[in-house]
Amino acid sequence: MTLNPYIEAYQLRELVLKKEVRPREVAEFFLARVEQLNPRLGAFMTVTPDRALADASRLEKINASDAAMLPLFGVAYSLKDLLWTRDIRTTFGSKNYENWHAPADAELAVRLANSGGILLGKTTTPEFGLRPTTEGGLCPPARNPWNLEHTAGGSSGGSASAVASGLHPVAQGSDGGGSIRIPSACCGVVGIKPSRGRITRAPQEGEAWSGLSTTGPIARTVRDAALMLDAMAGMLPGDPYAARPPSRPFVEEVSAHPKKLRLAVINHSALGPVDAETLGALESACGVFREMGHRVEPLTLDPGAQLAQYARVIVTASASALNIANPDLLDPMVRGSYELGAKISAADYIRAVTAMHNTSREIVHALMPYDALLAPTLTRPAVRLGALPSNPATAADEIYGWIAFTFPFNSTGQPAISLPNGFNKAGLPLAIQLVGRPGDEAGIIALAAEFERARPWRDKHPPI
Repeated sequence: MTLNPYIEAYQLRELVLKKEVRPREVAEFFLARVEQLNPRLGAFMTVTPDRALADASRLEKINASDAAMLPLFGVAYSLKDLLWTRDIRTTFGSKNYENWHAPADAELAVRLANSGGILLGKTTTPEFGLRPTTEGGLCPPARNPWNLEHTAGGSSGGSASAVASGLHPVAQGSDGGGSIRIPSACCGVVGIKPSRGRITRAPQEGEAWSGLSTTGPIARTVRDAALMLDAMAGMLPGDPYAARPPSRPFVEEVSAHPKKLRLAVINHSALGPVDAETLGALESACGVFREMGHRVEPLTLDPGAQLAQYARVIVTASASALNIANPDLLDPMVRGSYELGAKISAADYIRAVTAMHNTSREIVHALMPYDALLAPTLTRPAVRLGALPSNPATAADEIYGWIAFTFPFNSTGQPAISLPNGFNKAGLPLAIQLVGRPGDEAGIIALAAEFERARPWRDKHPPI
């Protein structure tokens, strides 16, 4: 049987469970796809054919009843090259870690392996995930499959480029200021930033930028993203944060039909202008939600402007805590943050964390009357590679102006999902973001699936 490179994960899983496709065929098919397209895309940092074939061989020995219990049985996936893997190098996109191996697998890497997936390798990231575009540092630039001169976004740019291009159905990403949602928006795929505490970071990290950073799924459809989230979710005793477990698997929410909801919408930020096509697409999406029977109300809240000063301090100070043997090897942008962060005192850092959490409480309180918030994911579509920042002296302002709608919800810890929302005149994807109440991934997954049914995108594939 010839596989479709854009097959959905849940469909692929069913084919493997029914023995219509063997796990080894899955591994060989997608490895060939990676070999063919990755040189043009820069999506993978390390390809692991031996591991993929070993995973497939192991899966072929599992009996049917046990296989049916595995959420990603026979599904090809990747890990972002920020996640610890003991037997595969973890470079963090840095020349300082070009051949480094972690002392242990991250718990998440173990979970995905135990979920029945087939690991193809590790995807590209900007150095330490500190850019919203995947370029600079050790990794090749991750290119946008809709236009190879444009960025795939960052910092999970390799993951999103790979998924959008049909190199595999699902990928793991991480998100400290939008790093799942930014590349998902750029590449026209689905990305979920879970609630703070939904997925353990053990043993690699504790608070991970004072609770800003989490990990999550990237996929082409809401169902696949929810399926992978189920495989990833769960905290461990001793984790600094914990989200309440869901009442049922997240993938079951895809079939739910939300009651008539009250939705807020924000379309502006003092941090940067929103381009006209992005605004038009947002208003069109709001019309879809109104046609569904939901109540959509404009909101004057500007969470980005409220939180930017604190996020900057926390991220910059965290950059200075990196264990760097040779700062001269750093990407100049990362080196700037590394050196600037060293000048931030512990007292200033603690004050920023306290102010961030207090301001976040105010924002969450203001949003509590609403079932979800709608916003653009980015203020404009994918920029050209090398274009952001245009001036090193204004780098922070340019970056926060582009990601004005993503990073605030890392501060508040709310779940958020980026969804494809059409294309601009140049053929680049546009996106909408749904933000839920704390701990309510279920609500926004159900709403996102409803939007996907009304405005389907699964048959739209890039020219790559």
